[in-house]
Amino acid sequence: NCLGAAAGLLAPVSYTPLNDAEVFEHFATVARESGLPLCIYDNPGTTHFRFSPALLGRLSRIAGIVAVKSPAPEASAVAAHLAELRHLVPDGFSLGYSGDWNAVEALLAGGDAWYSVAAGLFPDTGMALVRAVHSGDAAAARRLNARLEPLWALFKEFSSLRVIYACADLLGICHAEPPRPILPLSGAARQRVGETLKALDLS
Repeated sequence: NCLGAAAGLLAPVSYTPLNDAEVFEHFATVARESGLPLCIYDNPGTTHFRFSPALLGRLSRIAGIVAVKSPAPEASAVAAHLAELRHLVPDGFSLGYSGDWNAVEALLAGGDAWYSVAAGLFPDTGMALVRAVHSGDAAAARRLNARLEPLWALFKEFSSLRVIYACADLLGICHAEPPRPILPLSGAARQRVGETLKALDLS
C-alpha cells in the first residue's frame, strides 16, 4: 500500500497442491495484513487449484475481499454459474470473468466485470463489446465477438499471453518479450498472428 497500490489480484500459487483450508487462510492473511481491497484470481489452468462456490462464498465475507475473477464458463453454463455465486456472496461483491472468447456471454448473463487480455491492447474493440452489452444489444455484442474469433482461436492455441506479446511487437507498440521461461512466438505462429491482425484490422 505504501508503494501506491490501490488493490490486489491474488492467486493461490504453491509448489505443493493446496487445500481449501490453506487457501482460505492465505487470502484471509493477505487481506488483513495488506489493507488492500483484494480480487480473488481463480485461474485453475495455472494454479491447479479450483475455487468451489462454497469457498468463494466464505472468502467473500472477509473484510477487504471484494471481487473474484473467474474463468468464464461456456455459454450454456455461465448463467447457472453466476446464479449460484450470487446466492453465496454479499451484495456489491463483484463477479467478473476472464477468458476473452467466453466473456461476452458472461457479461450478457449479468457478470459485473470483464478481465480482458485483448482490451488491454485494443481498448476501442473492448469498449465496443462492452457498450453493446450495456445497451442491451446482445446481437451486436455477439457479432463483434464472432468477428474476433480468429484472435480467440490463437489465444486458445498459443495462450493469450504469448499472442498479445506478439501483437504488441508486430504493431510496434513495444518490443518486450514474455517473462522467461516463456519464449516469444516465432516462425509460422508469429506469422499467423500478423495475418490475423491484418485481417481484423486491429491496431
